[in-house]
Amino acid sequence: MSRPFVLVVAWVALAGVGRAAADTVPAGALSVRLMDLRDDRGRAGCLLFASEKGFPKDPGAALQKVWCAITHGEATCRFDPTRAGVYAVACFHDENGNGKLDTGLFGIPQEGTAASNDAKGTMGPPKFNDAKFSFPGSDMQLRLHVRY
Repeated sequence: MSRPFVLVVAWVALAGVGRAAADTVPAGALSVRLMDLRDDRGRAGCLLFASEKGFPKDPGAALQKVWCAITHGEATCRFDPTRAGVYAVACFHDENGNGKLDTGLFGIPQEGTAASNDAKGTMGPPKFNDAKFSFPGSDMQLRLHVRY
């Protein structure tokens, strides 16, 4: 091979590596510690959202869904490594283990709920903008209080 050809191939390979490294967004462990669960029955469900689409009610719109056990009125949900960005978390206490948040008249939850920033809804569920937080892409734990 000629020397100019080898240099061009090396330059192209290095240019691609540099671009890939610059495009890499850090990913880290995001966990949610739920507190004030009224009992250890059932399990806790946590949903991670990257936008207001579907927040907080539509599990299909969530980036990740995690179920976790409850012990002594607390539960810790751990999401898969998550890229740095802006997110919101919605959680609930699935006391009867049916895999969904039970609601009563007018859609009012009959099981405990929590959202990041301990956001509360007014005449409905909390809004994404009230629950959103910046995730740096490094290990982070949110502490949320479940309300019934």
